[in-house]
Amino acid sequence: MSSQSKKPAKGQKGSQELPRISPKQIRKTFLYIVLAVAAFILFQFITPGDLWNLAIFRPMLNGLLFLYRTFGRSVVWSIVIFTVVVRLLTLPLTLKQLRSAGAMQELQPVLDALKKKYANNKEKLQQETMKLYQEKGINPIRGCFPTLIQFPIWISLYQSIIQLLSDDPLQLLKLAQNIYLNYPSLSHLVPLNSRFFWLDLGRPDPYYILPILVAVTMWAQQKMMSPPSADAQQASMNKSMQLMMPIMFGYITLQYASGLALYFVISNIVGVAIQFAISGPGGLLSKGKVAGSASTAKGGGGGREKDAAKKKR
Repeated sequence: MSSQSKKPAKGQKGSQELPRISPKQIRKTFLYIVLAVAAFILFQFITPGDLWNLAIFRPMLNGLLFLYRTFGRSVVWSIVIFTVVVRLLTLPLTLKQLRSAGAMQELQPVLDALKKKYANNKEKLQQETMKLYQEKGINPIRGCFPTLIQFPIWISLYQSIIQLLSDDPLQLLKLAQNIYLNYPSLSHLVPLNSRFFWLDLGRPDPYYILPILVAVTMWAQQKMMSPPSADAQQASMNKSMQLMMPIMFGYITLQYASGLALYFVISNIVGVAIQFAISGPGGLLSKGKVAGSASTAKGGGGGREKDAAKKKR
């Protein structure tokens, strides 16, 4: 008998066929490897604390000193201008966050319809939700990036304010060590004028006005960005988040330097202005608009089912 090689059946892949890997995935994997190797090599020569001081803390401290010297030796103007600069630098990420929130708001009726349809099948609901996000090109996690990026800024700003506005000899000694030697004129600015109306910007607000403003402006910003929902459970969750974050940050600013609270207030006001310029008041004036979303949800969910039926035909 002559040996004949069997051909793979129709619709089956050959045993030697390798899975395809997209060039994008290859580039991303290569980038991760390069970053991991670079971080490993870097940490052989420098500690994480030194890297923090070198890359984040010292540039911010000297930048605030430069702004203080340039704008009338006013700590308030230094913090205000610094805040606006940070918001402008993170504006591309903020715009992506707002677009993602707007897309989520448009999809909310469809998501509510899916929750009703698969109320007893959580796994299927998760699959359909992720499928919908992929179809629309939405990444819900992307909205967290602007906030995550600002965490190092908040910590470094607090450290800078403590050193710049402190009357403790130890902090003043550390300040002298962190001022760039190439700019000796900056050292002549110390001590800084920390008074602003009733505030000592290096200490907490004694009348709690700034912490209240932090909570109110953050609540307004969160309210504008939160889409209304016809689902009672989702609406309750949104409301809890809108209250929890402002209360938490308001409480934090009760304990720390009022200069940090001033940063939060200015940052929130700029965020509200950006949100208003792009999409108007958003969820801030959305009372009474949620009721009509149930009918829209049926239409949205029905539209997806009709499209699926057409594809099957």
